[in-house]
Amino acid sequence: MKKMYSTNMGEAYCGDSLELLRSFEEESINLIITSPPFALLRKKDYGNKDENEYVSWLSEFGKIAYSKLKKDGSLVIDLGGAYLKGQPVRSLYNYRVLLEFCDNLGYNLAQEFFWYNPSKLPSPIAWVNKGKIRVKDSVNTVWWFSKSERPKSDIRKVLVPYSDRMKKLLENSDKYYTPKERPSGHHISNNFSNNNGGAIPSNLLKIANTESNSKYLKYFKKIGDELGIKSHPARFPKKLPEFFIKLLTEENDLVVDIFSGSNTTGEVAEELGRKWISCDLVEEYVASSVFRFSENELHAKSNFLKIISGELIEIK
Repeated sequence: MKKMYSTNMGEAYCGDSLELLRSFEEESINLIITSPPFALLRKKDYGNKDENEYVSWLSEFGKIAYSKLKKDGSLVIDLGGAYLKGQPVRSLYNYRVLLEFCDNLGYNLAQEFFWYNPSKLPSPIAWVNKGKIRVKDSVNTVWWFSKSERPKSDIRKVLVPYSDRMKKLLENSDKYYTPKERPSGHHISNNFSNNNGGAIPSNLLKIANTESNSKYLKYFKKIGDELGIKSHPARFPKKLPEFFIKLLTEENDLVVDIFSGSNTTGEVAEELGRKWISCDLVEEYVASSVFRFSENELHAKSNFLKIISGELIEIK
């Protein structure tokens, strides 16, 4: 395990995430949020396990993570879907992960989320583009696991803008709204017309993964070819970790990403005033993730070259 660089709030490591997890004190982490390599049929550059061994592989991390989370801590895992090899039939690996973590590792399923990425390309090609017998897969399952039944969380931190109809109701509630019991049995009181600063979000997170003008990609476009490196191919958008970090943590809490890739989680945690620690197995990905914390193109290039050469960088 090697520390590659540090910032005011965090530290980025390269190596085995199991080793990193074991190094934490018991009940010291507020939130672990990560997107592990999915159980896909086709091998990826960033590494992924076969479906048959995936659940037991990921469970190794889940077991250690459980003891390292604080009593009110959470583990959030983003998992994409997959098909069985050679068949237009869905794999159940992500649901087997859910059952394994809850039935055998002791986690609670605090809530299931679904990340809807409207910009996702049609796939798999065999069944969608060529065979035209399946629709494109645009949703990832996101499991919010908790150690206790009541983990730290506050939906007031993730309120969304009111709809136009709700704004009209708030402006003149007497005209658009009458408190009464609805056919469903719900009794809607006068409090329904209170302005709470925003609406409660749903567990369907509509977040397009269309990053194009971020600092990370901006520097890659300018110096990636020169350095002979490529950006991480499976980055998740900043709004995804941002939602859960806001919901489940407070300032100066510790956020950990054990499959950090391009370190989107670290960047978001830094911006929100949370302490963070990230880890990835691929040195090039960790080194180039320093772009997210570099002031300009020259700074990014210099930091990357120093890290690759074995120098520990401190960014203040």
